[in-house]
Amino acid sequence: MKKLKSSKKENAGKQDYEKYRWFFTSGNKLVIGGKNAEQNEEVVRKAIKENGKLIVMHTSSPGSPFSVIMSENPSESDLEETAIFTGCFSRVWRERKEKAAIDIFLAEQLIKKNSMKTGTFGVVGEIDRKLIKPKLYLIKQKSKLRAVPFKTDKAISIIPGNINKEEFAEQIAIKMEIPVEEVLQALPTGGFQILK
Repeated sequence: MKKLKSSKKENAGKQDYEKYRWFFTSGNKLVIGGKNAEQNEEVVRKAIKENGKLIVMHTSSPGSPFSVIMSENPSESDLEETAIFTGCFSRVWRERKEKAAIDIFLAEQLIKKNSMKTGTFGVVGEIDRKLIKPKLYLIKQKSKLRAVPFKTDKAISIIPGNINKEEFAEQIAIKMEIPVEEVLQALPTGGFQILK
């Protein structure tokens, strides 16, 4: 993706996808997801415009990002990882659910009726579904902390828990020697627990 055009120093080198929730799968496929209703609208429209065959995911219940794998022909592990990511950044994490159902469809299957609120879409045709368990790993991707759905060496494994986000972010910032803001941007909403 193209870099944002900006003369501001803080945006120098910043990628377009960084304004969304994002990560790269273990197969190096970029996945983006909306942080709110407006961004969900943007992400879906971007996917439809770019390529109707791109795979989109959303929890089967409301309150999740629309996540898009930004390349065709994803592998089974790309699909699995994107489903976990979608579930973890939904209400599932905040509500500490043990599992979630993730709907999988193509961008071209999405429809928008005038009566639908911002960030809301309908789906026509067949939908695949995956059941996921919420669990993420804190690692660096593109020099930034990310909460990703696959394990690497030295990754910190996290699940929904009792430690509030701000307190948890401070602990991780100290442990990894990075700014608290970077940690906060990487994490889902809700409480946390580190898996030993």
